[in-house]
Amino acid sequence: MSVDFGALVISLDFEIHWGGPHLWPLNGSYRGNLLGVRRAVPRILDLFEEYDIAATWATVGFLFAATRRELEGFSPYQVSLGNGEEDDPFHYAPSLIDAISKRARQEIGTHTFSHYYCLERGQDRAAFKADLRSAVAIARKHGFQLRSIVFPRNQFNPDYADLLLEAGIICYRGNARNWMYKASEMHAQKLYMRCARLLDHYLDLSGSNLSGWDDLLERNGLTNVASSRFLRHYTPCLRHFDSLRLGRIVNGIQKAAVSGSIYHLAWHPHNFGSYTDENIAFLRKILEAFSRSRERYRMRSLNMREVAEIANSRAQMQAVQERR
Repeated sequence: MSVDFGALVISLDFEIHWGGPHLWPLNGSYRGNLLGVRRAVPRILDLFEEYDIAATWATVGFLFAATRRELEGFSPYQVSLGNGEEDDPFHYAPSLIDAISKRARQEIGTHTFSHYYCLERGQDRAAFKADLRSAVAIARKHGFQLRSIVFPRNQFNPDYADLLLEAGIICYRGNARNWMYKASEMHAQKLYMRCARLLDHYLDLSGSNLSGWDDLLERNGLTNVASSRFLRHYTPCLRHFDSLRLGRIVNGIQKAAVSGSIYHLAWHPHNFGSYTDENIAFLRKILEAFSRSRERYRMRSLNMREVAEIANSRAQMQAVQERR
């Protein structure tokens, strides 16, 4: 089974405050971004629907809960929260998850139950297994079978591959294959690496970071739908360089279309929580560029699960042909 088309894959790390409670105090300057998620998500969904875009929403398991009692029934952690979405919009989001799931080809994946870091000191296999079990259970209660995972801070731990497969996970978003994007503990992220990643949004330091269809399946049984680019949010002081930022992404999409490769774009909904109009306008330009590639080169929009299903189908058919 040959694949003769390129694909744009989009994944969003849906976490709200769970993504950085130690970084974003609720009375701090990032509060507006977190509250703005509830404005940004419907607008992103509307834009996806307008351009017929599939996406994977990798969702922190805590967000599924409607009440504190429900959350405590699934959680292996002791946390202090509000009673539900109405009085604590930072830590509950069942209404947003429901809205996402009702749109065509919007996959609900997992971002672990608790925004779990798989490479940090002190964490271990047993703790991750318990966290993953909770994520699968609470998603199942709400009618979702998890098939895709995005690791917080992209900290994929290959030692946990068997646990993922046992839980029904078939694919993950790996890091771009460049030294500046190598997965590591947070304390190992050097300043020069962060600076390089910032510059890479505007200047071609790492290339397009495309994935070929033959590069997806790993020996451990998982499909690695590796990241190509993080969609950096609108920043007023850097707005004069936005044409460069757009060019990096558009050029990558065009190269994927021409070469029949995969371009994987990722971001967080809270990145659009402030300057929502500007961020949505920028995303529209990206999707317009994708639409041109779809018309000219038959490029497709796929979510992570769909990519994994195609990759696994190819592997199965190739295995059958080899046995003949």
